[in-house]
Amino acid sequence: MENLSFSKNTILIVDDNPINLDVIFKVLDEAGLEVLVAQDGESALQTMEYVIPDLILLDIMMPGIDGFETCYRIKNNASTLEIPIIFMTALGNTEQKIKGFNLGAVDYIIKPFQKEEVLARIKVHLDLRNLTKDLANKNQLLQEKIIEKTVLEKTLQQLNQELENRVEERTSQLQEAVKNLQQIQLQLIQSEKMSFLGQLVAGVAHEINNPVNFIHGNLNHAETYIQDLLEIFQLYQQQLPSPCAEITTRAEEVDLEYLIEDLPKVISSMKVGVEKIRQISVSLRTFSRAESTSKVKANLHEGIDSALLILQHRLKANDKGQKIEIVKEYGNLPLVLCYPGQMNQVFINIIANAIHALEDSSLKRTSEEMKTNPNQIIIHTEINHSQNSAIIRIKDNALGMPEEVRSKVFDYLFTTKSAQKGTGLGLSISHQIVVEKHNGQLSCFSEEGVGTEFIVEIPLEDV
Repeated sequence: MENLSFSKNTILIVDDNPINLDVIFKVLDEAGLEVLVAQDGESALQTMEYVIPDLILLDIMMPGIDGFETCYRIKNNASTLEIPIIFMTALGNTEQKIKGFNLGAVDYIIKPFQKEEVLARIKVHLDLRNLTKDLANKNQLLQEKIIEKTVLEKTLQQLNQELENRVEERTSQLQEAVKNLQQIQLQLIQSEKMSFLGQLVAGVAHEINNPVNFIHGNLNHAETYIQDLLEIFQLYQQQLPSPCAEITTRAEEVDLEYLIEDLPKVISSMKVGVEKIRQISVSLRTFSRAESTSKVKANLHEGIDSALLILQHRLKANDKGQKIEIVKEYGNLPLVLCYPGQMNQVFINIIANAIHALEDSSLKRTSEEMKTNPNQIIIHTEINHSQNSAIIRIKDNALGMPEEVRSKVFDYLFTTKSAQKGTGLGLSISHQIVVEKHNGQLSCFSEEGVGTEFIVEIPLEDV
């Protein structure tokens, strides 16, 4: 097996068995990793008060608090929750694995250890922190998987049609079976896509956050240092009002007066820029942590803002100078009981469709028409007091749709886009999320030459 290369990462091993500790310690040490050891959960938690490892190998069965409880405490500590945890166990029990994953573990290593497997798994999870560089490739692979599933579904539909022709009396049963299969596939695609996107976004937010915090903290010191230096310089000017010719010449060359005036402004503008990046990082983390297995009260405005952040690159002006303006008309919505991650996916699907429609319409409009009616997406939220529900309206001013297209937008696999741009799953999944998962309504209204509006309605109380 090809030797795996590691940077100087720190690995914490937690295991009460000295033999296991010795074996795994030697494997990691020979691979060039920094290794810490603890023989129980309490010791591990105490160690992390002083040293934060890059990854943790955690045994399940230990004296005192077991591996599951240790994992729970690590993931509920703000300073350690981002550390990848790989469970080590001699058990192959599926329920144990599911419990570990639900607590936040990223992987399992089965005892007895295989050196190559251990190093490979560790490298995989250390490399996840660099996933931002591979974002484009991973998204492409995900789209290819969706297309493959679409082709499989079309094949199943053709087979279903043949069976219906042969056995007419079983038509109703077969149609019901296909419908159930479609729902399962939608759920699998939805779960896979959001889980993958959440991991990538979390990695991006984590990688951005550390250097930005470093810069933000040092800017405050730099601002103070510069102010102190300027004050000392002013004292020098007062004590030595007539500097030598060399100093005078150099001051004129660098435009000293302008430099003194502009330097604090430069630092101030840098602080504004860093703060903006910090806000973006917070939004990314909000998006990545939104997935939940049960309904929770969530701020839908934060979900919409996170979706807009994910799609920000498509809103900017293209090579023809055509950008898309977002108009927010947010009402006073309360927290809504929902599945936040699934609602985020609905917002992304609808807004992405609006962006695509505006991109297509821009190709058919003249420059004068674009100036008169620039690309725009209006997002309006309000409370429907009569129905006790939250309303989200997402409207674009593209070219709209004919009625025969509008009536099919929520149909499974229906799309007007090319194979490279759409699969016909986005709005179908969105409809399932809103109607079946949230007992709500998702409607589409469109007028040719005017634009399209999607209306999401979610009950404010769980029905």
